[in-house]
Order: sequence, then C-alpha cells, then structure tokens
Amino acid sequence: MEAAVATIDPLVPRYSAEVQRRFDAVTPPGAEPLLLFRVMAKSARAWSKLVGGSLLDPGPLTLRQREIVIDRTCALIGCEYEWGVHVALFAGAAGLQSAEIAATVYGEASAPCWTPAESLLVAAADALVARGKLNALEVAELKVHFSEEQIIEIIQLCGYYRTIGYLVGTFDLPLEEFGARFEKNSKPCGA
Repeated sequence: MEAAVATIDPLVPRYSAEVQRRFDAVTPPGAEPLLLFRVMAKSARAWSKLVGGSLLDPGPLTLRQREIVIDRTCALIGCEYEWGVHVALFAGAAGLQSAEIAATVYGEASAPCWTPAESLLVAAADALVARGKLNALEVAELKVHFSEEQIIEIIQLCGYYRTIGYLVGTFDLPLEEFGARFEKNSKPCGA
C-alpha cells in the first residue's frame, strides 16, 4: 500500500508585496502564477534557488534545443505537469511540431524528425535520466555538434528538471489547466 502523498498547500492571493514582486518577475501580466511557483514561494530561499537556477534565460543552446532537452527529461521522469507547461508555453516559439512533441514522450532518439544534433540531445537526456551521467563516447558524440559550454548546459538542464520533477511529484500538483497533456494516442514522428 502506497503512503499518502506529502503535500504543501500553495499560497493563495492576496500575496504580500514581496511575493507579488517575485511572481511578477516570472509571470506574464494578468496570468496567475504557476501552482509550483505558489508552493515554492512559501520559502524565500527555495524560491530564489528555483528561479536563480532555472536556465530559462537565453543561454548557449537555442530555444528549440533547450526545449527538446527539458521536454524529454520531463517525459522520461513522468512529470506531465512541467512537460505540459513547457509544451504549452514554449513549443510553438521553439518550432516543435506535434509529432516532435509526441516524440519527446513516446519516440526514440533515432526518430526521423530529429536532426543528428537533436537526436544527440534526446539520447543525452535518455542517458542522464537512466544512468545519471554521460560516458566518454556520448560526450565525444555531443562535441561534434555542441561546444563544451553547451554540453554543460545540457547536463544542468536535465538535472534541474529532474529536481522540478521531484518537487512536483512530492507536492502532488494537479496539472495546470492550460498545460498540454501526455496523449496516449499521439503519433511521434516515425511511428
């Protein structure tokens, strides 16, 4: 028998001025802060670490590359909440098509929709989630398409979103209403 899920209730509006300022920095005007944000904001320290380590600022990877890594990592660990938020908010801007989005959940690294470099991103996420590290061959293959700075970012993204998965799972957060859903009948590219 599985133990009850530990939950921490999210903050509810009217937020303090300081909390509202924090939310305003990461939430589009007029939008309600994500449920995850409202839970994490209960701890100023945890909140600062969450947003400080988010890697959502423009970095060495393109938006598309970053989203492939994030979506694949979230899918592999079963974090539909965060995967759905990212698909809803970033997939269009990243140029991810429906079959590619489905491939982040149900496809293989070798799926025909991925470029050779993108296949390596998917394979890197697969290896990091499965083994917690990349081996020398995997790093060498990545170096064909990515700089060392980009490889470090890939590893950090996987680790960061694995941590997000721990938080979401422990808090047993319901899916955001606007978020995408894992669809069992989705057809990934190559299927």
